[in-house]
Amino acid sequence: MEKEITAFISYLHNVKKTSNNTEMSYKRDLEKFCHFMASEGIKDVKDITAPKLCEYIKYLEENHFAIATVSRNVASIKAFYHFMMQEGMVTEDVSEKLKAPKIEKKLPEIMSPEEVVRLLEQPKGDSPKEIRDKAMLELLYATGIRVTELISLKVSDVNLPMSFLVCKDAHKERVIPFGSAAKNALSRYLDGTRESMIEDKKSDVLFANCSGQPMSRQGFWKLIKYYAKKADIKADITPHTLRHSFAAHLVENGADLKSVQEMLGHSDISTTQIYANLNHNHIREVYAKAHPRG
Repeated sequence: MEKEITAFISYLHNVKKTSNNTEMSYKRDLEKFCHFMASEGIKDVKDITAPKLCEYIKYLEENHFAIATVSRNVASIKAFYHFMMQEGMVTEDVSEKLKAPKIEKKLPEIMSPEEVVRLLEQPKGDSPKEIRDKAMLELLYATGIRVTELISLKVSDVNLPMSFLVCKDAHKERVIPFGSAAKNALSRYLDGTRESMIEDKKSDVLFANCSGQPMSRQGFWKLIKYYAKKADIKADITPHTLRHSFAAHLVENGADLKSVQEMLGHSDISTTQIYANLNHNHIREVYAKAHPRG
């Protein structure tokens, strides 16, 4: 079974152009699957039956793997069989009727507008680090981009006069506007601060760390935790909390879901719908508290 898994990972890398993290995730899931089948005396993929697949999923559930982990394993197995059918490695897709457990969608944690203001006001000094931090936080909340997208931005991705940035991933790019607060913070950072911080003067990387290298995910996580604590925000704030807050505040103030979907880069509008649900829940809470017969 190892050779089929190797061929599948190679296909993902060379043909589908998936990220390294995605490939490693598939590889881990399928190696675990392979190990289980080997423990059952099955070493050839052609000998795996539909009941045996169900047995494996039951094994994961009984060993208290998280529902999301079990669902991801089901998706990995299905993708693996789709590939093997395509390549003629098997003649029957025994994963066809395999079903993932239902994941209960939790409403995302969001910050109140007041908490956002407190957070964004924390870096207010004149040091290069605080000027950079202010620009990063303002831009993250102004655009709702992911932390990976933020630290991957190039100077050439930002159109400061027109107040928008171009966010790119492997498959598409999207144009996202930003407001005056982010524009002012970014202008200040680009007016000498970035140049003083970055080590490679030829680099187009927008945000550098204090060593002059591109900012890392871990570096930005530490940064946001530091300012959340400084702002006396008790909730566990992550970069994604600002993304959720950006979307929820837009919807709460009347933005249409389609526009929010495009700015967030969601491929399916049902993913964006959760912010509308969040808003409805908020309205119900307000009604229950304020209405005399609520």
